[in-house]
Amino acid sequence: MDIIKVFGQNVKKFRLEKHLSQEELAEKSNLHRTYISAIECFRRSIALENVQRIADALNVETYKLFIEEN
Repeated sequence: MDIIKVFGQNVKKFRLEKHLSQEELAEKSNLHRTYISAIECFRRSIALENVQRIADALNVETYKLFIEEN
């Protein structure tokens, strides 16, 4: 399992389910839009503090961002 890819895919999936743009998610999580983009494109690993910020902004349980879909 590529954890960076799984995390990025899940961030994008939940963001789209909530009808949020990358910019809106960035604002809600107090992160930069290019940082969100880099996560979703698997170009960035992420600090645990930022994982929690994104989970909170998406209103999802943190562990769900790490579950690989088949």
